[in-house]
Amino acid sequence: MHYLVISFSHKNSTLAQREKLAFVNDAAKIAMMEKINNHPHISESMILSTCNRIEFFCSCSHVEDATEYLLTLLAAHSHFPLDELKIRGDILDDYGAIHHLFSVASSLDSMVVGETQIAGQIKDAFKLSLEHEFCGLKISRAMQFAQKCAAEIRNATEISSKPVSVASVAVSKARECCGSLNGMKALVIGSGEMSVITCKHLSAQGVEVTMMNRTYSKAEEIARECNAKVRSYDELDDAVNEYPLLFTSTGSIVPIIDESMIKTCSFNRYWFDMAVPRDIECESGSFGIDVYRIDDLKEIVSTNIALREDEARTSFVVIGRQSAAFFEWLKALSIEPLIKTMYESAYACALAETKRVIGKGFIPKEHEAAVQKAAEQALKRFLHPFAQQMRDVSDPLRADALIGAMSFLTNQNDDQTPPTQKSYKGS
Repeated sequence: MHYLVISFSHKNSTLAQREKLAFVNDAAKIAMMEKINNHPHISESMILSTCNRIEFFCSCSHVEDATEYLLTLLAAHSHFPLDELKIRGDILDDYGAIHHLFSVASSLDSMVVGETQIAGQIKDAFKLSLEHEFCGLKISRAMQFAQKCAAEIRNATEISSKPVSVASVAVSKARECCGSLNGMKALVIGSGEMSVITCKHLSAQGVEVTMMNRTYSKAEEIARECNAKVRSYDELDDAVNEYPLLFTSTGSIVPIIDESMIKTCSFNRYWFDMAVPRDIECESGSFGIDVYRIDDLKEIVSTNIALREDEARTSFVVIGRQSAAFFEWLKALSIEPLIKTMYESAYACALAETKRVIGKGFIPKEHEAAVQKAAEQALKRFLHPFAQQMRDVSDPLRADALIGAMSFLTNQNDDQTPPTQKSYKGS
């Protein structure tokens, strides 16, 4: 069994490319995971699709075949040439895949290092996969450790002491453009977490915020939470020309704002499109509007990374240690039961042989306990170096091979859910 990650993120793909690769809703993810799990070499899968990354996380028995199959599916989904996907994507297996998962869950691989939004996004991705039975024990084990690693980093560092997200970076950019946001008016379109975070940051800056969403009740709910106003989505054509600040983060698969809706205004406008696919089909500078998209926020992101560099170094030490601990834990889960079975089988043979020689009269009955103990000690002395070597195997691939061979020889199934895992899956 191997872990496999195929990742397209802000590090290796442009916004336009990520738009084509993205899965815009849960139905699209479910349909893709159904295809993924149909492959004979893939047993479990999970899809993470956010504005900054599209990733497959899988458990497979053959890395090369699984990789080729996943990239072929993604090429058909995105209409990207397969060869381009192979060159552009980050493909990681086993230790590299786990290290990457832990880095993503801990927000070390985010555009904004330390942002808290990714933790919820990866939990949602796992929940969707688990609820529809696309993943099971293997991915659940990895997610258990990923959340443990993220928690340790939050406790050991201050990397998330001042939560930062793409939304807060957008508000920071707006403040940089305007000097002060106090007393300004802003329109926020969307009802997801990004919109909520944006609304809260704007309100904290003294901005008069108006919420808008296709579902009016959802906009009302956010407005109550953030002390904002609400406006009907039917008024979008007029509203885009009435606010100096506009923030969008919807799940629409097509732009909700295009140039046909825009009029020239007497005031400067700053628009922030935080959606993938993009919400705004208008070039920056048109109609006197400065349009900022996710990839345009990298300057602020770079400053954020520089400020958190020391914390990030400490965090990566934790990730490295936890990644190694994860594979040690996996090995122990499988090897210790095998060792126990090996000793129990040997002791059963010693008992049977003792009873045989006593029954045949080869040894007096009164020496039965001594014979039994001597036989067990001899077997224990013989088996000890083998057991020790099994425990000392550090290479995950060698450990997998050894576990597979020993499971076959002892007729054991090493894929039993440990008690801690059972309680985790039910939480």
